[in-house]
Amino acid sequence: MTSSASGEPVTGRQDGGGASGGGAALSGSVALVTGASSGIGAAAALALAREGASLALVARRRERLEHLTQTIGERGGASLALTADLGDATQARRVVEETVDHFGRLDVLVNNAGFGARGAVEDSDPEDWDRMVGLNFTAVLRMSHAALPYLLHAAHDGPRGVADLVTVSSVAGRVPRKDNSVYSATKHAVCSFSEALRQEVTGRQVRVGLVEPGMTSTEMTRGGSQAASAHGMPQERWLHAEDIARVITFMVTQPPHMAVNEIAVRPTAQEH
Repeated sequence: MTSSASGEPVTGRQDGGGASGGGAALSGSVALVTGASSGIGAAAALALAREGASLALVARRRERLEHLTQTIGERGGASLALTADLGDATQARRVVEETVDHFGRLDVLVNNAGFGARGAVEDSDPEDWDRMVGLNFTAVLRMSHAALPYLLHAAHDGPRGVADLVTVSSVAGRVPRKDNSVYSATKHAVCSFSEALRQEVTGRQVRVGLVEPGMTSTEMTRGGSQAASAHGMPQERWLHAEDIARVITFMVTQPPHMAVNEIAVRPTAQEH
């Protein structure tokens, strides 16, 4: 067992990875993962590398990204670390273009970067609202817009005959709860955007998928106010980042005639 960039254990197959993955499902493909420095993003990057994809890793923390690129390289994979703050309107297009400049293509986009701050509306800091809207929703719009031309090209000319755009949302987008209003609103907006985008591009072989995790143990959720979302459910019963990574991998490794558009995944003990 090894550790991800977040210090969390990485389980599952340890063989293969990167463009050298041979008969792996994503061999020859390039995937870009945002929020890749820890948690779900790091776990998803490792899982996609095991399926043969080369990885563009996007996050703010350069040291974490370099650790992850080293891990992928040790397993025979190829990856590129791209430091960016996706709250900045100029960064989405830059990281997409740098990915294509480096690898020559883009086949999979995983919109994973996000931020959450709990609190009653009357007690909340509007600056936290701005950050949630900017990272959870606006950054998804910008990344999707920047990536679409390359995804459409990959779907038409790539070896898989399909391309994938996956966004990590939350069950909070379907089941809003008190003290979580703005976070839930951003995730609900992502749900609507993803379905409308799916209808626009599915006829051109770009699959749009939405993953909606329940309570998952990550840096964002383990501390402070976000842990209150568990409503007393002990942390040992929460999901792990690797659980969500398996769901993402399941989505993007289906045959080209099959699109898995939406998966909600909760801990067995979670009621809402």
